[in-house]
Amino acid sequence: MYLKNEDVKIGTIPDANGSDTPLRKMEFLTKKEMKDSSRLYGKVIVPPGCALAYHTHENEGEAYHILQGTGLYNDNGTKYEVHAGDTTFTCDGAGHAIENIGDEDLVFMALILLDK
Repeated sequence: MYLKNEDVKIGTIPDANGSDTPLRKMEFLTKKEMKDSSRLYGKVIVPPGCALAYHTHENEGEAYHILQGTGLYNDNGTKYEVHAGDTTFTCDGAGHAIENIGDEDLVFMALILLDK
Protein backbone atom coordinates (compact mmCIF):
# COMPACT_ATOMS: atom_id res chain seq x y z
CA MET A 1 0.00 0.00 0.00
CA TYR A 2 1.18 3.50 -0.82
CA LEU A 3 -0.59 6.60 0.46
CA LYS A 4 0.19 9.95 -1.15
CA ASN A 5 0.15 13.10 0.96
CA GLU A 6 -2.91 14.40 -0.90
CA ASP A 7 -4.80 11.21 0.01
CA VAL A 8 -4.37 11.67 3.77
CA LYS A 9 -7.65 12.31 5.62
CA ILE A 10 -7.42 15.74 7.29
CA GLY A 11 -9.79 16.94 9.98
CA THR A 12 -10.04 19.37 12.85
CA ILE A 13 -10.56 19.08 16.61
CA PRO A 14 -12.00 21.95 18.70
CA ASP A 15 -9.57 23.77 21.00
CA ALA A 16 -10.26 22.76 24.61
CA ASN A 17 -9.10 26.22 25.74
CA GLY A 18 -11.99 27.82 23.86
CA SER A 19 -10.21 29.68 21.06
CA ASP A 20 -11.51 29.74 17.49
CA THR A 21 -8.28 28.08 16.33
CA PRO A 22 -8.86 24.37 15.72
CA LEU A 23 -6.32 21.61 16.17
CA ARG A 24 -5.48 19.72 12.98
CA LYS A 25 -5.54 15.93 12.70
CA MET A 26 -4.14 13.86 9.83
CA GLU A 27 -5.26 10.20 9.73
CA PHE A 28 -2.82 8.01 7.81
CA LEU A 29 -4.40 4.58 8.17
CA THR A 30 -7.96 3.44 8.84
CA LYS A 31 -9.14 0.87 11.36
CA LYS A 32 -9.85 -1.49 8.46
CA GLU A 33 -6.35 -1.03 7.01
CA MET A 34 -4.88 -1.82 10.43
CA LYS A 35 -6.96 -5.01 10.59
CA ASP A 36 -8.96 -3.79 13.61
CA SER A 37 -5.87 -3.70 15.85
CA SER A 38 -5.99 0.11 16.02
CA ARG A 39 -8.52 2.82 15.27
CA LEU A 40 -6.15 5.74 14.74
CA TYR A 41 -2.66 6.23 13.39
CA GLY A 42 -2.11 9.88 12.68
CA LYS A 43 -0.50 13.22 13.36
CA VAL A 44 -1.99 15.98 15.52
CA ILE A 45 -0.95 19.64 15.31
CA VAL A 46 -1.79 21.83 18.31
CA PRO A 47 -1.24 25.59 17.80
CA PRO A 48 0.40 27.63 20.61
CA GLY A 49 -1.97 28.19 23.55
CA CYS A 50 -4.40 25.50 22.38
CA ALA A 51 -5.18 22.13 23.95
CA LEU A 52 -6.66 18.71 23.29
CA ALA A 53 -9.36 18.11 25.92
CA TYR A 54 -9.06 15.56 28.71
CA HIS A 55 -10.64 12.28 27.65
CA THR A 56 -10.62 8.66 28.80
CA HIS A 57 -10.06 5.48 26.85
CA GLU A 58 -12.21 2.38 27.29
CA ASN A 59 -11.14 -0.93 25.73
CA GLU A 60 -8.16 0.80 24.12
CA GLY A 61 -4.96 2.70 24.88
CA GLU A 62 -3.31 5.65 23.17
CA ALA A 63 0.34 6.55 22.59
CA TYR A 64 1.65 10.00 21.68
CA HIS A 65 5.14 10.50 20.27
CA ILE A 66 6.13 14.17 20.36
CA LEU A 67 7.78 15.38 17.14
CA GLN A 68 7.98 19.14 17.74
CA GLY A 69 7.24 21.72 20.40
CA THR A 70 6.59 21.74 24.13
CA GLY A 71 3.45 20.51 25.81
CA LEU A 72 1.90 20.01 29.23
CA TYR A 73 0.67 16.42 29.30
CA ASN A 74 -2.00 15.38 31.82
CA ASP A 75 -1.60 11.66 32.52
CA ASN A 76 -4.69 10.67 34.51
CA GLY A 77 -4.23 13.72 36.77
CA THR A 78 -0.42 13.82 36.90
CA LYS A 79 1.11 16.54 34.71
CA TYR A 80 4.43 16.37 32.84
CA GLU A 81 6.19 18.77 30.50
CA VAL A 82 6.85 16.94 27.22
CA HIS A 83 9.26 17.75 24.39
CA ALA A 84 10.31 16.41 20.98
CA GLY A 85 11.41 12.78 21.33
CA ASP A 86 9.18 12.01 24.34
CA THR A 87 6.52 9.28 24.23
CA THR A 88 3.42 8.90 26.40
CA PHE A 89 0.96 6.03 26.78
CA THR A 90 -2.53 6.04 28.27
CA CYS A 91 -3.85 2.62 29.28
CA ASP A 92 -7.38 1.26 29.05
CA GLY A 93 -9.59 3.00 31.62
CA ALA A 94 -7.25 5.97 32.08
CA GLY A 95 -7.48 9.52 30.75
CA HIS A 96 -5.21 12.18 29.34
CA ALA A 97 -4.98 15.65 27.78
CA ILE A 98 -2.25 17.77 26.25
CA GLU A 99 -1.78 21.54 25.99
CA ASN A 100 0.71 23.47 23.87
CA ILE A 101 2.68 25.65 26.30
CA GLY A 102 5.34 26.66 23.76
CA ASP A 103 5.71 29.31 21.07
CA GLU A 104 5.56 26.93 18.08
CA ASP A 105 3.11 24.24 16.98
CA LEU A 106 3.07 21.13 19.16
CA VAL A 107 3.17 18.19 16.74
CA PHE A 108 2.80 14.55 17.72
CA MET A 109 1.99 11.15 16.30
CA ALA A 110 -1.03 9.43 17.86
CA LEU A 111 -1.73 5.70 17.86
CA ILE A 112 -4.88 4.23 19.43
CA LEU A 113 -4.48 0.49 20.05
CA LEU A 114 -7.62 -1.58 20.58
CA ASP A 115 -7.81 -4.18 23.36
CA LYS A 116 -8.58 -7.61 21.99
